[in-house]
Amino acid sequence: MFKIDKIYTDILRISLPVSLALIIPFLNLTVNNYFLGQMGELELGTAGITGVYYLLIAMLGNGLHSAIQSIIARRVGEDRKEDIGKTFSQGLIISQIFCIIFIFITINITPFFLKLFIRDPSVYSLSINFMNIRVWGLPFLYLFQLCNAFFMGTTHTRFLMFGTLAQAGSNILMDYLLIFGNFGFPALGFEGAAWASVISEIIGFIFIYLVLLRNGFHARFTLFDHFKFDFSTLQLILRTSVPLMAQYAISLLSWLIFYILIEHQGERSLAISNLMRNLFAFTGIFIWALASTTNTMVSQMIGQRNHQGVIHLVHKIFSISLFLILNITPGFFLHIFGLTEDFISNGIPVLRMVSFAIIFQSASVIWLNAVTGTGNTFINLLIEITAIVFYGVYVFIVIEKLQLNLVWAWASELIYWFIIIILSIAYLYSGKWKEAGHNNLRLL
Repeated sequence: MFKIDKIYTDILRISLPVSLALIIPFLNLTVNNYFLGQMGELELGTAGITGVYYLLIAMLGNGLHSAIQSIIARRVGEDRKEDIGKTFSQGLIISQIFCIIFIFITINITPFFLKLFIRDPSVYSLSINFMNIRVWGLPFLYLFQLCNAFFMGTTHTRFLMFGTLAQAGSNILMDYLLIFGNFGFPALGFEGAAWASVISEIIGFIFIYLVLLRNGFHARFTLFDHFKFDFSTLQLILRTSVPLMAQYAISLLSWLIFYILIEHQGERSLAISNLMRNLFAFTGIFIWALASTTNTMVSQMIGQRNHQGVIHLVHKIFSISLFLILNITPGFFLHIFGLTEDFISNGIPVLRMVSFAIIFQSASVIWLNAVTGTGNTFINLLIEITAIVFYGVYVFIVIEKLQLNLVWAWASELIYWFIIIILSIAYLYSGKWKEAGHNNLRLL
């Protein structure tokens, strides 16, 4: 049971391994963008669209697995080991069903919609070819996320590093070999980055699965003993995860539309925006680690019926996050990718705006994940819809109608995160979750 007087110890014990695990994918993304930057602004800019699209379907999986993480954490708090295994097994079944659906959509439906909005034929062709390859890594990514959800829900976060290290390390190596054709490998260019990602996701899953087996978690929690359809557990997972998946879908679709509108301003604007996504990924190392910790600890506290500790916990986590906000020299960040001085001078004002938005993001993500931890994920969805409405209206007016520069376009992040934090705080302080919180993740 978490103790209030030792809450910082618990926060750091859970979140630091997650932060270390997230540093590796960030290095992976940075190296990937570095390689693509050497190919040209067309490839670097196109990676913004393909990256956000794949991030969309990856985050749909993350919504599913965040719900599974919350349920597992609640069962830990209630000391119900068998139900942990049942949740894991049924989660595996449903995650692979979603994979089949998303692969079908990517190959057969997505090209039609992208063709309606992307004006540059070269960007469209590169995007479709990349995604048709990249999507085949999705089943392994979802299995990888499921194992991570188990480790987070049971607070065994130190094991997250192994699979992540294997995944990111192999991705960097395969990027080097397949994009430029080093050491006798075929030079596949932009498509080489897609194949490298697929291979790395397979390797990452194999490693994390071996960790699961090697440490006996499969036997201790009967993780693979419940593959017969259990409709009550499936219903619980869907009831908890669908609002989260809808929340992530709405959020990422709006970001995809943002990138498509930016594409109308040309290759440079698209390339600069892709690097801004890289900055969000770096700061997200710490922010999302603390957010995921919030989800787990809030859910376990409610499982222990420790309602009075929840708000106190979120304040503690937030106070840590204020010391983790990164301030870097803008020119240094942009020079990493070996781009021209003209490109860097155009990118610095945008980077300053994004850095300011990250301050709002750090607090908002933690409070929003505290809402997730209560199990009332429908509230998450309502908060997301409200924020996206304001965000979408602003983006459309600023980019498409007024055609203002990138600095004003990225100011949309300030609006989005400000609304998120206000609504999340209002819900948690309302206390409405206290009565519902224990019932939201109860087995039917």
